[in-house]
Amino acid sequence: MGLFDQMLGAQSSVQETLSPTEAFAAITLAAIASDGYLSEEEGRVISSTLSRMRLFKSYSNDVMVRMFDKLLGILRREGINTLFRVAKASLPHDLREAAFAVATDLVLADGIVAQEEQDFLNDLCLDLGIDSNVATQIVEVMLIKNRG
Repeated sequence: MGLFDQMLGAQSSVQETLSPTEAFAAITLAAIASDGYLSEEEGRVISSTLSRMRLFKSYSNDVMVRMFDKLLGILRREGINTLFRVAKASLPHDLREAAFAVATDLVLADGIVAQEEQDFLNDLCLDLGIDSNVATQIVEVMLIKNRG
């Protein structure tokens, strides 16, 4: 443990909670970044996908940019695990299946699912408490959706 860890505590500096919309967006961002790579195109796809959802309808482009700047800052400073932990704690239960569905859709969209992405989706399903039958149905539908 380093000198500053001892004096300041070794815990994460992220002590805030996220709004439900920020938490939802953070889950999708973590899913896309789970393979260790986040391209500008993937960022545009996330933004486009979320902007079509009722949850984000009132968000202007500027608000979306500020939200993603905040989330990317957490991701860069603290890492994917902290971003996910904070998002999970802030995500309402009624949005968990939808967050899993959108994360699955985004991961499958490019037609290549890295092992890290598979592991993330498995962990996401468990950590969000998604029923395995529901999760299977979501994955099956997203596989069909992303065939074409």
